[in-house]
Amino acid sequence: MSTKTVLITGTSSGIGLATAVAAARGGWHVIATMRDTAKAGALLAAAEEAGVTVDVRALDVTDPAAVQACLAGLDRLDALVNNAGAGHVGTLEQEGVEDVRAVMEVNFFGVLHVTKAALPLLRASGGRVITVSSVGGVIGQPFNEAYCAAKFAVEGFMESLAPVAATVGVSVSVVEPGAVASEFVSNVRLAADPLEQAGPYAPALSAYLERTRAAFASAQTPQDVAAQMVELLAAERPAFRVLTSDAARAFAGTKLGDLDGSAVLALTGAWVR
Repeated sequence: MSTKTVLITGTSSGIGLATAVAAARGGWHVIATMRDTAKAGALLAAAEEAGVTVDVRALDVTDPAAVQACLAGLDRLDALVNNAGAGHVGTLEQEGVEDVRAVMEVNFFGVLHVTKAALPLLRASGGRVITVSSVGGVIGQPFNEAYCAAKFAVEGFMESLAPVAATVGVSVSVVEPGAVASEFVSNVRLAADPLEQAGPYAPALSAYLERTRAAFASAQTPQDVAAQMVELLAAERPAFRVLTSDAARAFAGTKLGDLDGSAVLALTGAWVR
């Protein structure tokens, strides 16, 4: 059988970079996309070290025309990995609605643009859509209002799409990491200088940031997540939801039996006190 092709978004660093290299090592033809190909150095170096090649292409997932142009040039696509995303720390009273819209454009509408363009190719190949979400798509987290809103939207959309896509031979999965040691954290969008601009929320934000730094000190590696992504790419019957660590499973599991929401709020409320 000919080599299968996977398109992965957001591959300049972190989970996307590690997944692109791991998939190429697994025998996939990898189309590794990123908004700015000038930032491809780390990916190309990692691929060279692994003895594999990847096809680097520019793709801004928030630009529908660019998405269509990128996908239109493909003869075959067996899998799509929606990984491109951006974090954001802020709270509604202290930031503009336009800040929230910007987060939604990347993390939600970007996923929709690429998935919509890929579906005809995936129908033809009997392929799959894998979207990197987050435990923040299951449990809302303090000062992550916009980010979690976008990830909740992704989860709801994909959970609703999955049975429909299955009728035409396309599987849909979401991957939910917890804390991952990558550049994603350093690239988080802040509404402004966080503590100086937090106003009455400064004590709560200070507590949250301290807790978050501690959580990422023992974070999962991108390579560990990537190994699970490649397993999902190859799975005969891919699961809809994959939580990538014991910590992620324990955290998300808090919500499953929490019918009145009290357990979740008790957990996350402690982060800001």
